[in-house]
Amino acid sequence: MASNPLLVGITGGIGAGKSIICKIFQCLGVPVYQADDRARWLMTHDTSLISEIKSHFGPSAYFEDGRLNSTFLASEVFHDKKKLDLLNNLVHPNVGKDFEYWVQENGQLPYLIKEAALLFESGSYKELDKVINVDAPADIRKKRVAARDKHRIEADIQAIMDRQLGDEQRKTMADFVITNNDRDLVIPQVLALHRQFISGKGN
Repeated sequence: MASNPLLVGITGGIGAGKSIICKIFQCLGVPVYQADDRARWLMTHDTSLISEIKSHFGPSAYFEDGRLNSTFLASEVFHDKKKLDLLNNLVHPNVGKDFEYWVQENGQLPYLIKEAALLFESGSYKELDKVINVDAPADIRKKRVAARDKHRIEADIQAIMDRQLGDEQRKTMADFVITNNDRDLVIPQVLALHRQFISGKGN
């Protein structure tokens, strides 16, 4: 077993199908660190982070029972890049520390996966050995998000896509691309990468 596991990132635009790809890797026995889920967990359990968020965004960022008022926060940062950057600068370093601890806990495995929507945008890809970009055409991604997130209107979806890197830039920055366009089979693509990573040829 590898003493220092290969750290592989999975990213992609909203609606690209990152979650499905991660589930396939998990079925192969590969642990997946869900950065966005852990960020939400830390925002309600890390007392220092909670204090910082309240300090910058006010007590309305949380309900009286301690739950994160995600609707309020989203309304604060959705159309304000400075506030969005501020929130990310508060949360991302804490996620980074949490990820480091998680890697130590799973360090006996050949490779580990970190899934994050803003892997490139946050700069956290620099801490990883390889990055997989899950790619799908914009029109397909929009349809998937609209079907999944009933509360989002088309303008909301487009605004999210506009804040993310463009498809071509993500593909250029990534080491590997998994195509999830509803035509190409994704399982063979994942299996090919899995064999490469466990054989030590991912480096």
